[in-house]
Amino acid sequence: MPLTSEQAAKQVEDRLREINSLVHDINNKRLASEPNIVKLQEKTFDDKSTANQQKLKNLYKNAMQDAIAEENLIREALKKVQDIRNIRNERRIQARNAGNKETIRRGALMKMLQISAQTLPLFVSKPGEKIPPLCGAVQAEAGYVAKPGDMVAALVKGLEEEENWILAEVVQFLPGVNKYEVDDIDEEQKDRHILSKRKIVPLPLMRANPETDGHALFPKGTTVMALYPQTTCFYKAIIHALPQTSTDEYEVLFEDQNYPEGYSPPLYISQRYVIAIKSNKKGP
Repeated sequence: MPLTSEQAAKQVEDRLREINSLVHDINNKRLASEPNIVKLQEKTFDDKSTANQQKLKNLYKNAMQDAIAEENLIREALKKVQDIRNIRNERRIQARNAGNKETIRRGALMKMLQISAQTLPLFVSKPGEKIPPLCGAVQAEAGYVAKPGDMVAALVKGLEEEENWILAEVVQFLPGVNKYEVDDIDEEQKDRHILSKRKIVPLPLMRANPETDGHALFPKGTTVMALYPQTTCFYKAIIHALPQTSTDEYEVLFEDQNYPEGYSPPLYISQRYVIAIKSNKKGP
């Protein structure tokens, strides 16, 4: 059943209250673990006796247990944040389906797309954990169906019958004909398209953390499709440099015949808008 505005507000309020409680728990856990950290920092290694070595091992063990407990609390708080985003997105989709789609000006749309990419959930794997599909450069599993409200790259025909990859939002999937109904994200176009599944590429749902999961990023030199800055279209590009931290972006070189080398200078593109896809489409 769709959420009413009152139900959605109540669920958001509940999760905000839970986040507040978790933040206090995280702080308390950090304060409680500080003595173990201080002891480790002060511990001398001059005495190599078995008793002292055992004490040192115990200190490390306690410090690791404290860190794991704090990590679990942080992960739980981040999950609540994502719950709030999902609730708000569900309400937005309901409003759109009811004919109350909000008109967003171009400048505001570009800012919204940037913030959306920067706040995409960051996946930080645990030791031995497999990277999930649609995290960084990891593609969707076979048979995956994007949900209403998800962002995708969609191959559509322009006015001159030329096909272009655009940023679009899923309205619904039509299983009977294996097609998607999508909206062009560009408010100036206001176009809705029905496209076969092969003309839709889901965008990443999570960022990969370069410091723990660098293998989930596109290698340097990989040919990709990337969203050109200040536009809502994807163009062919080459990975020039990888993100080094969780807040960094890719450096990409777009194919562009306006430059002698045939490529643009390096431009910064968020993980969310870099996808693996083949296309003969040149740069803008």
